Amino acid sequence: MSRLNETHDPALQSWLASANLAGQDFTIQNLPFAVFRRAGSGEPFRGGVAIGDAIVDLAKLAEAGVLDGAAAAALAAAAQPSLNDFMAQGQAAWSALRLALSRALRAGSPLEGALRECLVAQADAEYTVPARIGDYTDFYTSIHHATNVGRLFRPDNPLLPNYKWVPIGYHGRASTIGVSGQTFRRPLGQTLPPGAERPVFGPSQRLDYELELGIFIGPGNAQGTSIKLDDAEAHVFGLCLLNDWSARDVQAWEYQPLGPFLAKNFATTISPWIVTLEALAPYRTEWTRPADDPQPLPYLESEALRREGAFDIQIEAWLETARMREAGEAAARLSHSSFRHSYWSVSQMVAHHTVNGCGLMPGDLLGSGTESGPTPEEAGSLLELSAGGKRAVALPNGEERRFLEDGDAVILRGYCEKAGAARVGFGEAVGRVLPAAL
Repeated sequence: MSRLNETHDPALQSWLASANLAGQDFTIQNLPFAVFRRAGSGEPFRGGVAIGDAIVDLAKLAEAGVLDGAAAAALAAAAQPSLNDFMAQGQAAWSALRLALSRALRAGSPLEGALRECLVAQADAEYTVPARIGDYTDFYTSIHHATNVGRLFRPDNPLLPNYKWVPIGYHGRASTIGVSGQTFRRPLGQTLPPGAERPVFGPSQRLDYELELGIFIGPGNAQGTSIKLDDAEAHVFGLCLLNDWSARDVQAWEYQPLGPFLAKNFATTISPWIVTLEALAPYRTEWTRPADDPQPLPYLESEALRREGAFDIQIEAWLETARMREAGEAAARLSHSSFRHSYWSVSQMVAHHTVNGCGLMPGDLLGSGTESGPTPEEAGSLLELSAGGKRAVALPNGEERRFLEDGDAVILRGYCEKAGAARVGFGEAVGRVLPAAL
């Protein structure tokens, strides 16, 4: 059965002209969710849906009473100060509200007047993390990133033998996840300088970004149960952009034998907008595994996974230095990759996470891990682009970077685009480095 429905029709146009512009992330075929309020207003945060350059204020729409049935029930949950209750309702509720909004926002809709009264300009909005994130797990799903980093840390054994058999992940820190616009101080920690026998304490000198996607969980599973592979996507609300900032010098000293700790838990930046899996349906693609690689164990394998278990999402990392910002210069693109290169899929991450009886909850967040592609320009971190700091990355204004400096802002962008389908975008996830608190 096709996952496509009337909401995906590329011919659909909105009565809001900005939604129909070429290159627009927030087309009527997208309709992603966030939690927002008017900037500086002190208003309560509430759910919103992006359309063009505006936001549909879901709390105001609920007050208007123009939707009914399943869509109205879903709207009441989506209008709250966090999306957890809406996420918990499941695919039928998400689809009902998305369909109702699609019809109300289309050119010629009799509800245009009512919906116009609910619009807030995105330029006037501020955002918060869209859900109460109870737990955060970051995976390691790009074999290209794993191999590149392995060569730097373990030249004689770059890819550990378990990588091709098991989706690797670590437990992150939910309390330091922030929404786009997040600023954070350069982290302090222990590092072992080259040639030294004793570690030193101080600010990280090898601060890095990671180009990732985030996966928000919808309905969870009871502890002691597991989610089967072909049921996994029913437990996924949608995807966002994610930057898991990393202190590479701290990481190199602490990561053996138990993995990342202080090198990763000081900040993680996500985009405010969550794009639903339903909106991404036109960009599904085959999930493949090289024939000479180990094939997945049965609990991570299915015909549906092979047929359409991957998503062709373009993701980019851009750098805006303090000098660029002061001069009014545009940010420079560092890398561009696609989620289709991921060695492990969204459904495999969810199935593996729960196979031991681990219970997921609505609003939990999974990170994909750095999504590097097969070519050098598709590397998703400065660690890779600079060959571990050995090679400077030249910027258009004459500056160079091996790792991030104070004042640097990293901008992640993501979108899906192809002939015969409407563009679906993720907006931006922006974070900026402040000096260490010494």
